Amino acid sequence: MFGRIRALIIKELLAVWRDGKSRFVLIVPPLLQLAIFSYACTYDVKIASLAVLNQDGGLASHELVAAIAGAPAFSDIVAVNSENDMAAAIDSRRVMVALRIPQDFSRRVENGGGASIQIILDGRRSNSAQIVSGYLQNIITSHNHDLAPTTQVPVLVERSWFNPNLESLWVVVPGLVGVLTQVVALVVTALSVARERELGTFEQLLVTPLRPWEILIGKTTPALLIGVAESTIIIVAAQVWFKVPMTASALLVYAAVVAFLLSVIGVGLFISALSSTQQQAILGAFFYMVPTIILSGFATPVENMPDWMQTLTLANPVRHFLDLAWGLFLKGISPAQAWDSIWPMLVIAAITLTGSAWAFRRRLY
Repeated sequence: MFGRIRALIIKELLAVWRDGKSRFVLIVPPLLQLAIFSYACTYDVKIASLAVLNQDGGLASHELVAAIAGAPAFSDIVAVNSENDMAAAIDSRRVMVALRIPQDFSRRVENGGGASIQIILDGRRSNSAQIVSGYLQNIITSHNHDLAPTTQVPVLVERSWFNPNLESLWVVVPGLVGVLTQVVALVVTALSVARERELGTFEQLLVTPLRPWEILIGKTTPALLIGVAESTIIIVAAQVWFKVPMTASALLVYAAVVAFLLSVIGVGLFISALSSTQQQAILGAFFYMVPTIILSGFATPVENMPDWMQTLTLANPVRHFLDLAWGLFLKGISPAQAWDSIWPMLVIAAITLTGSAWAFRRRLY
């Protein structure tokens, strides 16, 4: 029995490796996606443009503008002469945020009174604009403290746990372990049976001594091995290239990866069992992948979704794995804490693998 399954596993691995297109899909796109997503999907704003309407012209206002211009987040400071010019700069997307300093700003600062500043955000880029607004508020608060250091005001000391410098790469890259591993594992399994049917070798497989459940194991194991190898590449790149710390044990990390892969492979085999051609399998795989990534919390927090949609995400293995990946990389969670996310993936794996076995048997007979 084990010899038959071993032969089928070797045959599946060789079929994937000898096919130049499959080999290219498994190696090149994930590495490119890792580089692109890691640098493009960032929550930091490092090159922001700002329009400044300085209606004051006094010393205090010039010092404030100089402090803002010296901040690394602002690469382009656009001086405008009127409110119409300021509105035009935002309308044309030349700037993301505009700052209006009123005429009495310096006088109020010198008199110790409360000086107000208007910040106008481009709502079309709401997330980035709010981040830039936070940068401005920090600079203005620090500048005001420098102007009146003896003023007794409450001091807010900010401290971030798990990600002290709030590096977005520390959030994005661990998430890519799940997102990109799912892509590879799902495509490999979705094409496995569909490729046999399209090439006409599926009937030859049926006349072998292999039983249906042995065929299922033989189709599952290569995708599991390839998925583990793919995740290993991303994990190593995360630590070596992107300098993302991994605070949990490697054994716990790979236990999470295996549980996640089993849940994804079950879906891929189900799609493959229902597909007659490789094109149908690819379309089915991508039809499944897009919603799972959107509902995983990778791009937007799950907590921001409606209650009914949050309940729907509980059936999404990517959501559970991302929660686990961030905990394993940044928080150093214990095995007991990791189990809270692992067991839902195992339940999903049991359901999807059982469903794929049922679909596989139905197509056999």
